[in-house]
Amino acid sequence: MSTSLDNAWHFLQNPANLNRITPPDLRFQIVSDIPDIMYNGLIVEYRVGISFMGTHRWVTEIKHIREHFSFVDEQRLGPYCFWYHYHEIRQQEDQVLLLDRVHYQPPFGPLGTVLQWVHIGKTLERIFDYRHQQLAALLSAN
Repeated sequence: MSTSLDNAWHFLQNPANLNRITPPDLRFQIVSDIPDIMYNGLIVEYRVGISFMGTHRWVTEIKHIREHFSFVDEQRLGPYCFWYHYHEIRQQEDQVLLLDRVHYQPPFGPLGTVLQWVHIGKTLERIFDYRHQQLAALLSAN
């Protein structure tokens, strides 16, 4: 996307900006008090709407922050059995590249494996596509 590394990091380090890049149909809401700038060990509590399951509590911890490069959010309590999301930003010529690597295990055992193929994987792909589109629009406007 057309922005600077500083501009992208400034946006990403503010936990409240997650509201701006999450699809509206998820009814995403941060319910804990949050600072303007994330820090290692920050616990953030959300409410998120999940298809066929209603609204759920999701608690994540922000970890492994490397200023202007990367950070992790790891689920402490939530809809997945396991969730580890690595965020990285890189300067690439006159563009900034945002990388997301998510490792997760769906709930519901064998049924969760089926749901992964039928619904969860497609939903996550849609969410991350939306995020990248929103980030490109918001950051290129600055």
